[in-house]
Amino acid sequence: MANKSGDNRHDTASWDAGKVRQGAAQERNRRNRRKKFPLGVYFTCVVLASVLLAGVGWLLVNDLCSLSKAPVTTVITVDEGDSVGAVAGKLKDAGLINYKWFFQLMGGFLHAKETIDPGEYELNSDMDYRCLIQSMHNYASAATVRVTIQEGLTVNDVIDILVENEVSTREDLEDAAANVHYAEYPFLDDAFLGDINRMSGYLFPDTYDFYVHENAVSALGRMLNNFKQRTAELEQDIKASHYSLDEIVTIASLIEKESGSTDDYATFSSVIYNRLGAGWKLQIDATINFIKNTSTLNITYDDLKIDSPYNTYLYDGLPAGPICNPSLKSIEAALHPNQTSYWYWYAHDGVTHFFTNSSDFTAYVDLHPNQ
Repeated sequence: MANKSGDNRHDTASWDAGKVRQGAAQERNRRNRRKKFPLGVYFTCVVLASVLLAGVGWLLVNDLCSLSKAPVTTVITVDEGDSVGAVAGKLKDAGLINYKWFFQLMGGFLHAKETIDPGEYELNSDMDYRCLIQSMHNYASAATVRVTIQEGLTVNDVIDILVENEVSTREDLEDAAANVHYAEYPFLDDAFLGDINRMSGYLFPDTYDFYVHENAVSALGRMLNNFKQRTAELEQDIKASHYSLDEIVTIASLIEKESGSTDDYATFSSVIYNRLGAGWKLQIDATINFIKNTSTLNITYDDLKIDSPYNTYLYDGLPAGPICNPSLKSIEAALHPNQTSYWYWYAHDGVTHFFTNSSDFTAYVDLHPNQ
């Protein structure tokens, strides 16, 4: 019995040791398998990453050093208060750089903020970043002219004033007004490209400092940008009005032309809204003058029959668009008309009279004809 018992212990010990050795071997194999990584995949990843980085690096170096760009020569206007980012946006839009963010980044190393000055600069795509930045310096020698654009002027009137003050040529200004796409000003309807009156209502009346012989696109852009900034605070009011921005500006332009020197903007506005609400024709003489490009008070019956989408005697509703560039006060009146029962107005000897019915209106006009 003792020998048998000893044999059993030996067998058990032998079996346990074998199992341990086998398990250890399996564990080593598993570890070895985990350590193995396909070298082909590794090198492929390294090559692809290197190619990608090299490609991106080449694009950035090409932009930084202007190694191979399409030939572009243009005039860039840096306005007072423009940030490096704003300048980079103008350079990108003009096709002089490809990466706005990279120009801003490198501008920090090239002291762009301290170097770039307001002014008008002729630049080209052969210039690298450093050259572009250095070329937008020392603006003080550029001749400037101060021009006041009064409220109520048409686009033609504004162009006349700019030409008279040598801001730009008539040809360039008319081309910029009619044919240039201003992506930053979506209120300009590109459906009317080819017509300078697509800018009517948006060349904001104000006093401007222009450069003599300034780029026409830049000159008109100043006024468009001024309109955008000055009306930004009215955005919520415009949305609440149930009229589009263009319709509000159109109403404001009618108020501007009819109100003259009076302060009854909101009362004029009330007559327009009363007529629109009732489906009446507006019958505003200023729209006839706009069609004829005149400012006369002598409107004939033949004039009232002119077939034009601006003729408010012939067609219902608002004219096709603004008939002048209104003041902010007129735009505010278009958004907030007085609540009245007036349906007519008539100006005589510098005084505007409002009427609630046609009988009183007609009687007054018969007694006080304008000469």
